[in-house]
Amino acid sequence: MRKGFLSRIAGAALSCAMLLNPLSAMPSFTVNAVNDRQDDWLHVENGKVVDMQGNEVWMTGVNWFGYNVGSQIFDGAWSANVHDCLKLISDHGFNLLRVPMSTEIILQWKNGDPDPIIKLNEYSNPELTVEGVEGGKPKYSFDIWNQVVEWCREEGIKIMMDIHSASTNAAGHNYPLWYDDKFSTDDWLTALEWFCDYYKDDDTIIAIDLKNEPHGKPEEGKFAKWDDSKDENNWKYAAERGAMACLNQNPNLLIMVEGTECYPDFSRGADWNTPSVDYANYDAPSKIFGAWWGANLRGVKDHPVDIGEYTKQIVYSPHDYGPEVWAQKWFYLNDDSKTFDRESLLKDYWYDTWAYLVEENRYPLLMGEWGGWVDDEHDKTGENRHWLKEIRDYMIDKHIHHTFWCFNENSSDTGGLVYDNFGKWDDVKYEFVKPALWQTEDGKFISLDHTIPIGKNGITLTEYYGGTVTPKSSETPTEEATEQTTKKPTERPTETSTEKPTEKPTETTALPTETEVVSDSWTGEIVYGDLDDSGAVDIMDVILANKYLVGSTKLTVKHEIAADVDRNGEITAADSLNILKCAIGIIKELPV
Repeated sequence: MRKGFLSRIAGAALSCAMLLNPLSAMPSFTVNAVNDRQDDWLHVENGKVVDMQGNEVWMTGVNWFGYNVGSQIFDGAWSANVHDCLKLISDHGFNLLRVPMSTEIILQWKNGDPDPIIKLNEYSNPELTVEGVEGGKPKYSFDIWNQVVEWCREEGIKIMMDIHSASTNAAGHNYPLWYDDKFSTDDWLTALEWFCDYYKDDDTIIAIDLKNEPHGKPEEGKFAKWDDSKDENNWKYAAERGAMACLNQNPNLLIMVEGTECYPDFSRGADWNTPSVDYANYDAPSKIFGAWWGANLRGVKDHPVDIGEYTKQIVYSPHDYGPEVWAQKWFYLNDDSKTFDRESLLKDYWYDTWAYLVEENRYPLLMGEWGGWVDDEHDKTGENRHWLKEIRDYMIDKHIHHTFWCFNENSSDTGGLVYDNFGKWDDVKYEFVKPALWQTEDGKFISLDHTIPIGKNGITLTEYYGGTVTPKSSETPTEEATEQTTKKPTERPTETSTEKPTEKPTETTALPTETEVVSDSWTGEIVYGDLDDSGAVDIMDVILANKYLVGSTKLTVKHEIAADVDRNGEITAADSLNILKCAIGIIKELPV
């Protein structure tokens, strides 16, 4: 239905639309774009992640775990206020939250099974109790999660759900595959399908990470491989099935596909039965290319994930860590007088493992995990800080999307962005991360939401690309409402406000329904091209003009005059094209 409508409205405007953004051949519109929970979907064009209008975006976020480990909520909710933590994340400019979960907890929610336990301080989080008071009974974990989703929306934070493990377990990520002895591949697919269907009408959740860190070596028995087979442990085949389980429910989601741990050196006669270590000759070079768990994307070169027209929703997602997590061989050079740098990391590991995908503009990357210690106690030599700077600057230069590991302080081998039982922000670590967050030259953080800014020092995606944000209104504003709508878009409600907004601002006034007439009367001057009375000629006016041309909406006399921009007495595709030209700046003013 949507594609049919798009083909009708796009034909006459194609040649001009190609000029809308140099990153894309054609801006992507949908009829649902006026729905403020349906206008922020992303997709891939020409190796870049772009919004529905073809504008390039940069996802720069953070991880916060807990739903995967048995807490039934974010870790830290046992002491800190969850809403305050989300505000802290948004105020510091993280526009995407990667949330590790398990197949088990999603199936629990699907089936309505009770919580085994929930680690929530009811005095710190009265909003998350049934009674809404300090010390009340905790809500069901799924109800709490939905409150978190709403809070993220209000803060301008987008969400990426990550299947971190099959079973809910703090050590569940150590199991190498997306299935285990309790939950099968079919269970995993069912969980993905249900989750994506449940949130298909809410673009707060914009991405799914299909499985955290598939790994394992051939000699270990259980391991993830990458080829064109349909073997149960073939991660490429599973990823294609998992992606379609999601996209059949919501074709707008971004799908993150991680790599494996190992990949055979086929040029030296290795295959998927070749062990990573030659036990007859320990000193012999391995015939298996190793990597961090989930980071080996060598297989994409010969066997990319292929899901037909939906491949435009695929983003590859390696993980990378420094020497304090594990002393990998690429951190140590033959010349003891030198240390690693970007050049050596690319040569010895990054390029062939995952960086070639962006260096050769094949596919976009999202670094799903990167992080580590920055203090002298844990990083005695300073080499972990050195590594953090190298990967941070490389991701900035190549515009690699990323989610920092992590917000939690209880990540044993990296630490987090908070400490003192989730009570204090680590400013020193944040200074390492901050330059890699999407922000303007004057330091305003950029949201992935077109109408809600990120945090107290942020702007919307619409504002970044030169548009304006106009609050929706269906009736004459009261004096109080008038005062609110004159605030700058980057301002947020005061902390004392207890009312939850029922709507978020949208770029223009709402479009009419299929049969609705915009207005029955009008006064004042005609603004040619402005069909929704927003005060400006923009893409929404193009959509209105084309809906009128295909008979799916009506215009008042005023708006019919405004739509006839060549003033020949009728509204045609030529008028729609000229409105588009004006909206994207090719024509300075209308009528023509």
